[in-house]
Amino acid sequence: MRVGGPAEHLIEARSSDELVRAALQLWEYDDPWLLLGGGSNTVMADEGFEGTAVLVRNTGIERIDAEPGTVRLRVQAGHNWDELVETCVEHGWAGIEALSGIPGLAGAAPVQNIGAYGQELSDVLHSITFLDREIGEVLRIPAAELELDYRSSSIKSGREGVVLSIDLLLTESEDTANPLSAPIAYGQLADALGVTVGDRVSIRELRRSVLRLRASKGMVLDAADHDTWSAGSFFTNPIITERSARGLPTNAPRFPVKGLEPAPAVTTFEELEAGVPLRVPPTPQPPQVKLSAAWLIENAGIPKGFRIPGSGASISEKHTLAITNRGAATAEDVAQLARFVIQLVQSEFGVILVPEPNLIGIEL
Repeated sequence: MRVGGPAEHLIEARSSDELVRAALQLWEYDDPWLLLGGGSNTVMADEGFEGTAVLVRNTGIERIDAEPGTVRLRVQAGHNWDELVETCVEHGWAGIEALSGIPGLAGAAPVQNIGAYGQELSDVLHSITFLDREIGEVLRIPAAELELDYRSSSIKSGREGVVLSIDLLLTESEDTANPLSAPIAYGQLADALGVTVGDRVSIRELRRSVLRLRASKGMVLDAADHDTWSAGSFFTNPIITERSARGLPTNAPRFPVKGLEPAPAVTTFEELEAGVPLRVPPTPQPPQVKLSAAWLIENAGIPKGFRIPGSGASISEKHTLAITNRGAATAEDVAQLARFVIQLVQSEFGVILVPEPNLIGIEL
């Protein structure tokens, strides 16, 4: 976003070993620290950060043995995400092509469980290599243990440490001359390609289409276009109960969210005799729906291009979800506009929008 102040100290880690050493040293002295990849999903306060920022700069892609038809890649945390996608598309490895054009580095992908146009990292993530602060050791953590959800993970919600690398499981196309994408799962993308949801197309054409769609929304960085001076979508799409959604206008978009299925408690006679507690499954959630944050913002009366008088920040002229720097914005300008949007949407619809970027030193 090109806002915010500097960090007090800076460390550039160009290998996993350097990352581990830097983190362990900072943790030993309990120094304030901040891990930065590309910084594209971070908004820093104007006062900067009173501590050490560690820049993740370890790069590289390694192919690991996997089942026939499957490609397993180990990607270093500092590897540019879109360059990774481009490499996979060039080789005909399907599974992340709809995630083209997303800024940032590979190590941040599981923290946020990045997603776009019907694909999410959780669809293809096998595991991560993770330096766990609690025990001070490097672990291999399966994706199933990361609690990956919509723009969320156990790392984002509190498990402290450093992602050193990620392992992906992709699909190798049988047709090497014209490799196909994974089945298309997003209506807008299918429409742009002239196909229907569930179809597969040339993986290269799908990437080109995604990049065009992102560019049309100001989501591909262009130094000359202030609509791209943003942190991407500033708010997540709210997930609320189906019951709560009944109070919204009937034309408000809503999409079903699968909850936990009820299951019986499980035990054995041997466990009962040994006094092992009954394993009770999680309580099923009430039916939930995902709302469109963009629809809520627009229908609360905030149009594209909206700006608070005198502010250097505005809503993107291309994409209602993005807050942009028009050239001279401060972090406080961004925060002020975000607060205004949150308050207006809550007042109009009773729904509280949650910011998607990492806010450092900023309270909304």
